[in-house]
Amino acid sequence: MNKETIYDPIRKKRVALTPEETVRQSIIAELSDKYGYPLSLMSCEYIIDSKLINYRGDIVIFDRNGNPLMIIECKAPSVKIGREVFDQIFNYNRHLRVKFLLVSNGSETYIIHINYQTNKIEFLTNIPPYNELSKKENI
Repeated sequence: MNKETIYDPIRKKRVALTPEETVRQSIIAELSDKYGYPLSLMSCEYIIDSKLINYRGDIVIFDRNGNPLMIIECKAPSVKIGREVFDQIFNYNRHLRVKFLLVSNGSETYIIHINYQTNKIEFLTNIPPYNELSKKENI
């Protein structure tokens, strides 16, 4: 049984081409090619240690000092983006406290900005370029 694979430029190896992985690789390519996110500042399957259980963020984006800026949760195209998915990524973020969250199933993509000073979240209409994201880290 020969499984199809795809090269992951972040993990620098071939991985199984699952529906979720297709979405992940599409997001990685879009962030890198269209929005200037450096591959060297991305991590796949990033372990988020909550003391009780370890979570794995699909993709975590870092600033140039190694601080997390964004958590990305990828779902297979067949998975509807709803409350459970948002609860999952917000739960991950309780431990990293990033200012940006992105959730996608390939056809639906949501980007959220969290302002910790006002305790408000805002759904953005566009993914910010990396240089803007880095500047907004002090918001």
